[in-house]
Amino acid sequence: MSDTPPGPAVEETGVTQAAAAAEAAAAEDPAAPAPLGVPRTPTGDAGVDAALDRLADADHLAADGHLEVYEDVHRALREALTALDNPVAPTPHDNRS
Repeated sequence: MSDTPPGPAVEETGVTQAAAAAEAAAAEDPAAPAPLGVPRTPTGDAGVDAALDRLADADHLAADGHLEVYEDVHRALREALTALDNPVAPTPHDNRS
C-alpha cells in the first residue's frame, strides 16, 4: 500500500507523479509506452475538451495503437467545426418568455 495521496499530485517542476513514474519505467524499457507530458488547456467547449482529453489514451498505448486514438480525436474535432458552420436554427417557440 502506498502513502501517496490520491489524485495527480503536482511536483514543483509541474510533472505529475504518474508522469515521473512513467519516465522511470521508460528508462528501464525505452520501448514501453510513456506519456509525453504535454499539458492540455481547457478550451471552454465541452465537446472539444472531451476530444482533446481523449489524447491521453495514447499515452498508455504502443505506437501502433495511436492511430485509432488520433483518428477518433480528429473526427470529433471535425464534427465540432462542422457544427459551427451549421448552427441549429431556432424554432418559433424558442423565443417565448
